[in-house]
Amino acid sequence: MNVAQFLTIFISAVFLYNVILSRFLGLCSFVAISKETKPAMAMSLAVMFVTTMSSIITWFIYRFLLIPFGLTYLRTISFILVIATFVQFVEMVIRKISPPLYRFFGIYLPLITVNCAVLGVAVLNVDMFFINGRAITGSFYYSVFQGICVGLGYALAMLLMSGIRERLDLCNVPKSVKEFPLAFIIASIMSLSFMGFNGFKF
Repeated sequence: MNVAQFLTIFISAVFLYNVILSRFLGLCSFVAISKETKPAMAMSLAVMFVTTMSSIITWFIYRFLLIPFGLTYLRTISFILVIATFVQFVEMVIRKISPPLYRFFGIYLPLITVNCAVLGVAVLNVDMFFINGRAITGSFYYSVFQGICVGLGYALAMLLMSGIRERLDLCNVPKSVKEFPLAFIIASIMSLSFMGFNGFKF
């Protein structure tokens, strides 16, 4: 393990290969929940929790169950089961702590289960930190940190988007581009701006 590797993971996950604006994963919740900052922040925290915890559990499952028994071909279905379990847990917690927020999320909270961003980080961890069926040195810590950083990248995109959309609510926007058309235009411009980080050399 070294600091440079952690720094590389942070810059890559948050800026260079942002899960939403560069990899284009998890767009359904990104467009639907980013109308206001508070729900966007709550969704970001929920996704960050799920990505971090699923990174931990999927690493153990892959390292101590799938690889030793030659079941690596089951990684997708096993990862989805882990993610679904944690999403149900998050859903129950939000329903208990904040019923209004739970009602606001509606169908999009259970959709974290099929949020490809969450599955994407679990698969990415396996592809990056396991070589020839063996975990590289520090792979567990790298996997957990990448789960956190992907959540941070998701939160960054959500908060930027929600801030822009809240400001645009005060503007006279043509009716033909309100709501989803305007959201996709904003997302496209944000994605283009994040491409500027590709010039980083580290």
